[in-house]
Amino acid sequence: MKNYKLPHAIIAVFVSIVLLGSSCSKSSNRIIPTPQLTGVVLTDNATFGKLLTDNNGFSLYFFSKDVSGASACVDGCATTWPVFYKAGLTIGTGLTSSDFGVIDRPDGSKQSTYKGWPLYYYSKDLKAGDTNGDKVANLWAIAKADYTIMFGNAQLIGLDKAQYNDQGIAGTGSSQFITDDKGLTLYMFSKDASSKNNFTKADFSNNAAWPIFEVTEVASIPSIFDKTQFTTINVFGKTQLVYKGHPLYHFEQDAVTRGNTNGVSFPVPGSAIWKVTNSTTVAL
Repeated sequence: MKNYKLPHAIIAVFVSIVLLGSSCSKSSNRIIPTPQLTGVVLTDNATFGKLLTDNNGFSLYFFSKDVSGASACVDGCATTWPVFYKAGLTIGTGLTSSDFGVIDRPDGSKQSTYKGWPLYYYSKDLKAGDTNGDKVANLWAIAKADYTIMFGNAQLIGLDKAQYNDQGIAGTGSSQFITDDKGLTLYMFSKDASSKNNFTKADFSNNAAWPIFEVTEVASIPSIFDKTQFTTINVFGKTQLVYKGHPLYHFEQDAVTRGNTNGVSFPVPGSAIWKVTNSTTVAL
């Protein structure tokens, strides 16, 4: 039997193929680093629509106890809910740079904000697109740019500087209350009828004291609420948001300040004529 030898050219090709396969195998096992954090973008989500995420697709969140604009998430809370911060933030299409800001945290570090709400990650979101932090303890909401309303959780303080509960009577402890998207408290008027504003005059001469909360439409609503319970009514040519039949108002003496709840003691402490609204509000 003759002893055949492969030509050197064929051997060379065979060796090249083996080496290339080995190289590809190593490449496929290589951990590709996450792209550098640069900023915030709008990301499509099948459940929530467009979310605020970082540029790598990781979801961002609002904390209702931050209604004043300062961060109430510290120590162990900040371990579960890592702070989002990026200096020189880049802004994605559909977002407005003036809606973003920076606050100083209690420990002196920085945190990025959106419409005054400090931004966080959730430690149990393990990959881009996860939204596991929404509704946790009914205190957290997935961050969105198109919320019609948001909500706070805090001790209610009246114009008289006394403490109140969500029923408009003296009481201590945090209460949930609906705000606009920038954290300004919204109220209901006890003399209104179902989906009927009985306060505002036709000439709007008293609108400066209790401005109706005007909207163009009901867009996104935090998922702790039932969106179908929000509607609108026409008030002398203006469109007012209604929740569970209650027309919603701002209070002029809250001085356009996030988290102020001065209206709960107006006009007389304990009268409960003007009250906050929340997920337990009884429908008219």
